Amino acid sequence: MKYQCLIVDDEIELAESTAEYFNLFDVKTKYVTNYDDCIEFFKTNTADVILLDINLADASGFAVCKQLRETIAVPILFISARTSNEDILVALNIGGDDYITKPYTLSILLAKVQAVIKRYASTTEKKEESEQYEKGNLRVDFTAGKVYSKGKEIPFKAMEYRLLCYLIKNRGRIISKEELFKEVWQDAITGDGTLNVHIRYLREKIEENPNEPIHIKTVWGRGYQYEE
Repeated sequence: MKYQCLIVDDEIELAESTAEYFNLFDVKTKYVTNYDDCIEFFKTNTADVILLDINLADASGFAVCKQLRETIAVPILFISARTSNEDILVALNIGGDDYITKPYTLSILLAKVQAVIKRYASTTEKKEESEQYEKGNLRVDFTAGKVYSKGKEIPFKAMEYRLLCYLIKNRGRIISKEELFKEVWQDAITGDGTLNVHIRYLREKIEENPNEPIHIKTVWGRGYQYEE
């Protein structure tokens, strides 16, 4: 069965109320409360976005994310009461696309999830026909949604790929952080920390020397610029 959102959280009352709220607004949502049920869910179902808590009774949400990322590319948004920078960096590094702290406001969380679902649909259903970018060692196949360096495919998370595509398609001009929040994340709530981490991961994947990038340039006080 196809769902728009799966919630993985062992706080049963919170998970249930969040799922009920989402369903009221026609975001088809289901919740599970542990690692095994989450893995079992994807054997017979799909979801466009996953809300994943870090602290589960039977396993860490980090472990769940790493397991899911072996076969699933849909956006994963971590939801947690843990607010340390270390937890946020770990979450993004292992495959998370965003990090949302508890307690959250249902209406804001719903808006964020709806934006992610819309974005995910646009990248899977409106791919440009026979379009690709190739320069030097880098090749991006927009139709297949794949990135290659020196002929070898590079694994990309959903948000990393969307960010790279936006930078490439707007290459040569300075793109402000506000524009990236609006056009890539489609969410003004996203903070500088999330963007900075994703920029760093892009550089590590496509730059010869990530510490001295020649493609993804920081224009201090203004934003970022992709140069060929």
